[in-house]
Amino acid sequence: MKTDDTRLEQLGYQQQLRRGLGVFSTFSIGVAAVAPVVGLYAIFSLGSLLSGPAWLWMLGVALAGQLLVAVVYAELASEFPVAGGPYQWARRLVGPRFAWFTGIVYLAAVTAALATVAYLAAPWVGLLFTGAEPRGATRLLVSAGLLALALLVNGYGVRVMRTIVNAGIVAEIIGSVVIGLALLLFFQEQDFSVLFDTAGTGGSFLATLAVCGWAFVGFDASASVAEETRGAGANVPRAITAATAVVGGAVILVAVAVTLASKDLGALARGEVPDPVTPTVLDSFGAWSAKPFLAIVVTTFLACLVSMQGYLGRVAFGLARDEKLPRYLARVSPRSRVPLAAMTVVTLGAGAGLLLGLNDGAMGTMITFGTGGLYITFLLVVAAALFARLTGRWRPAGSLRLSRTGTPVNLVAFGWLAFETVNIAWPRAELASPGAPAWQVWAGVWVFAAIAVLALAVILMSGRRR
Repeated sequence: MKTDDTRLEQLGYQQQLRRGLGVFSTFSIGVAAVAPVVGLYAIFSLGSLLSGPAWLWMLGVALAGQLLVAVVYAELASEFPVAGGPYQWARRLVGPRFAWFTGIVYLAAVTAALATVAYLAAPWVGLLFTGAEPRGATRLLVSAGLLALALLVNGYGVRVMRTIVNAGIVAEIIGSVVIGLALLLFFQEQDFSVLFDTAGTGGSFLATLAVCGWAFVGFDASASVAEETRGAGANVPRAITAATAVVGGAVILVAVAVTLASKDLGALARGEVPDPVTPTVLDSFGAWSAKPFLAIVVTTFLACLVSMQGYLGRVAFGLARDEKLPRYLARVSPRSRVPLAAMTVVTLGAGAGLLLGLNDGAMGTMITFGTGGLYITFLLVVAAALFARLTGRWRPAGSLRLSRTGTPVNLVAFGWLAFETVNIAWPRAELASPGAPAWQVWAGVWVFAAIAVLALAVILMSGRRR
């Protein structure tokens, strides 16, 4: 039976990172990165504004599509359990140039998502400690401080990261499942028929589906810590699929519960309630619950930041180890055995991305910005897997094999991602702040187009030098 170290050597690498994660910890990292509280609380008001209570059905559509993507990712992680996931898979399925392009896009995408999570976390931190939401430059400073705190946690090594992430899982359970069930069972104000009420049009539902994509990203975090997971070939695929399914169920449960417990759905649909979750919880449980509830939400955001920053650092580490990025990013801290240099650099990149959020009404832009690149990466990876299957370049040989269902699942996942990637990238004024300039409405398109052009230019120039 092959050991983890032996399998890693067969893939071309020596063990450098500390292999100290079990299946639950790897699952927890995936859950913390997907984060039902982070995903749902950020998009609830936008979904209600765009499509009324019926926006919840778009959550189900997004979850179904992402479950198919997670299954494809799980099969790949089973055969190639190595840090840097998508880059490594693309290199083996298609070739080095496609892999490099995928890796650069992936790095940019997760950096954008990290900036988005920090931006969305700042108001909750302000409410917890000062009773008021930070605005403008203050919000940017709070967001940057959260990134720095997450880096401090990650710098101490995988054991400290695991502790924070597990605390986040407890907070997620309370903040989603416990609160959701309590609202549903004891504080229902609306009839179930309201779930079919809509305040939007067909176009609004497409915009809602684009926003819902944010709620189901991050499961690939489990794949990026494969070199730190014991029994990675079997445990990482389990963590990927379980994290997606568990988070999906929790998100839909809480979304339905908060909607049915809301006293004024008309105000939600008119956009008069910027944060519908907190008032609903406080009205139901009482004023005493304000601080505990805010503490739970802040804990989940911190765990999400730690998890996302940790796996982003592993992505950069994986690219630098193959000399696709500066070699110093592949350095591993001798004390904590983590890629601290890589995590520091990508955190600085995320800090720069926060500048898009200087406008207080830029939440929709930030969510689109953070979601768009991740779906581009999903599309590149699933396209590579489909190409390799159809051409016979890849016959899955890991512990998880889809066998005859592999190609149909892969094909449907590709179709879903092609549609949703275009849907997310489509510039929409309703997702930007009121009166936003054109550059902000088109931010997701031009930023990732610029990254793609830059990546292609670097690849072409390196090919000519060789």
